[in-house]
This record gives sequence, C-alpha cells and structure tokens, in this order.
Amino acid sequence: MPTFKAVLAQQVDDKIQVSVQQLDPSALPQGEVLIRVKYSCLNYKDGAVLKGWPGFIRKFPMVPGIDLSGVVEESASPEFKPGDEIVVTGWGLGETQWGGYAELARLDAKFLVPLPKNLSMKRAMAIGTAGFTAMQCVMALEQQAVQKSEHPVLVTGAAGGVGSVAVAILSHLGYKVAASTGRPELADYLKSLGASEIIERATITAPTKGPISTERWAGVVDTVAGETLAGALKSVATNGTIAACGIAGGGPFTTHIVPFILRGVKLVGINSVYVPKPERLEIWRRLAADLPLPILDSMTTEHPLEAVFALADEILAGKVRGRAVIKL
Repeated sequence: MPTFKAVLAQQVDDKIQVSVQQLDPSALPQGEVLIRVKYSCLNYKDGAVLKGWPGFIRKFPMVPGIDLSGVVEESASPEFKPGDEIVVTGWGLGETQWGGYAELARLDAKFLVPLPKNLSMKRAMAIGTAGFTAMQCVMALEQQAVQKSEHPVLVTGAAGGVGSVAVAILSHLGYKVAASTGRPELADYLKSLGASEIIERATITAPTKGPISTERWAGVVDTVAGETLAGALKSVATNGTIAACGIAGGGPFTTHIVPFILRGVKLVGINSVYVPKPERLEIWRRLAADLPLPILDSMTTEHPLEAVFALADEILAGKVRGRAVIKL
C-alpha cells in the first residue's frame, strides 16, 4: 500500500481543520505493532473532534477515532503475530495516539486486546468504547451488590450507544430495566433491547419537595449527568448504586447529602480510557458472554469513512440511535 486513507486533524492558525487525506505509511508514529484497520466506530468524543471542538486533541497532527479493530500486519512484540485479529479502545486513541479513522495504525502491544473468539471485528466496533463502558457500569453495579428486585435499574440516555448496550446487557442478565430518554418516539426500539419501562427524561428532572423521593431504582447507569443525575439520585433505593459515565447533560449538578447518608447510596465514577489490561480482558470476556449478539446487530448501522462528518453532527445533536460502525 503506497499510501493509506485517513482522517487527519491539524491545527492551523489556532483552529482545528479535519479532512480525509492520503498519507504515506512513513507518517505513522512509532509503535511495536502495525495494524490494518478494518473497522472503527462513532462516539460522542469522536463527534466533538470531527467538528473541531478544542480541548480533546492533545497533540497535532492527529488521526481521530478512539476505537479500532483490525488485523496485525507486522509485530515487534512476542504477544502478537501477523494475522492476529485485535481490538483497541481507549488509551488516548484520537487524543495522544493516532486512532481508528485510518486504514493503517501503529501502536504499542500494551494497547491491544486479542479479539474474543465469538466476536467479529465489526461486532467489536459495534461494541467499542460505548459498549465497553456499558459493561464497566454493569460490573460496577454487580460489585456493589445491586440485586435483581422489584425495583428496576434505571438507564439514562438509553437510546445512545452506552445506554443501548447497557439496556441489552442488564435485561439479558435478568434485571428489570427502566430506560430514560429525551426521545419518547424511540420507545419501541428500547423495548426491543429489553427495557420493561420507558421513562421520559422530564420525569427524572422534575422538581421535588425534598432531597429524596420514593425509592424507585435498584441502581442507575447514568450517561447524561447534570440535572438527570441529580434527579435520579433522589429515587435510588436503599444501598443502591449509580454508575456515572457520561456528561452529555453537562458536568455540574446540584444535589444533597441526604441520599448518601440516609439510604447509603453510592456514586461510582467510570473511566473507560486507562483500564489495566487484566481488567480490560475480563470486560471483553463478559461482553462476549453477556451481550446478546442479535440485539447488538439490531442496534448497529454501518457507514463508510467519509460519512463520519455528517454523523458527527447527528451524535452531537443527540440524534444517533444505537451504534454507528465505520468500515475502513
């Protein structure tokens, strides 16, 4: 391959310009493993980078795309050999490491995870950081002993990537799932993923008289933050847990200490970027075992690389449903 196609972000006169270019392989950064990228995907952070929002990219030039799956072409690491199928999420891809929106990538072996045997490279990117984060949230609820009970687990931002996968996993594991969304027209879609109840976002954020309300949620997977997180907290049942992983509704939120000390509610932060490799392998094992693949397929759409710019507008406007996979 004399050149390879890539999306490249460059800083020009204090502005970020992003375009599709043909690059020489010599432009790739140093790394132990050369990967022929087969698929990437679209996440909220990718959308922000593609629109030139500042603060996400730490050095230029940069290939965006925080996830990738592909095949090893060359390897200086004994851990991988040519022909191995791998998946990479997090580790600063698209921020400090060239990412997945390119036909070639070069990375150190410590970033790579062998593709689970029952997952294709496309399905691995249908999961991507969004699905990886969703499983982290589910495992956090399990670790805090959130029980299957008459109270459902609330998933906020349920029609997005993290939310959709979280609904599917929780339902598959036997939890009742209440799906909160600002798009009530997607109720049938959310029920097809396993949600037993659809909650309009305005219901969660509605003002209440005091710092706590009726116990409704055994636990919460929160992808929204802001007023949604504050509202959900008031109705978490005794000894329940919120796994907080998103910021689409804004970072600051106003709350009260009462749910934490009277009900023993726990707020667990989820960071999907710098997960140690042993834990990362276990998360992928759980995804391969506990995410129903037909449901994953039903929430997935496939697009060419050039479509990422239009998709960026959609995901930033909250209009993407499920998971968008990018085929290189």
